[in-house]
Amino acid sequence: MINDLISDGLTRIRNAAMRRLDTTQLLHSNVVEATLKILVQKGYIESYNVIEENNKKFINVVLKYDERGRSVINELKRVSKPGRRVYQGKDEIKRFKNGYGTIIVSTSKGVLSNDEAHKAGVGGEVLCSVW
Repeated sequence: MINDLISDGLTRIRNAAMRRLDTTQLLHSNVVEATLKILVQKGYIESYNVIEENNKKFINVVLKYDERGRSVINELKRVSKPGRRVYQGKDEIKRFKNGYGTIIVSTSKGVLSNDEAHKAGVGGEVLCSVW
């Protein structure tokens, strides 16, 4: 049984990118879907779609590569873990990697990127970082 669907999803994306696969399949949860929505908006993955089979939901993710065939994602890292939660206040959420990277934060207003959370003036649990 998988306890942390976010970590599992990020690991599946990382592994598929290392093997240069076109797509990968993740287990569905609302937080994972919201995280993927941000990754699509920021241009780290092509697209995703939710599939329901036998009363179970899965998410097919289409990965994105540059013209040389390398993955657009350099690093995809889980920050807050079930054993050690990491929270940042509204003043601590700023730019990541000089604007080249993105931090995904779970806030009271939903799952947001660091730019959106800074504009909204909210803090929350830091789910992962991408660059």
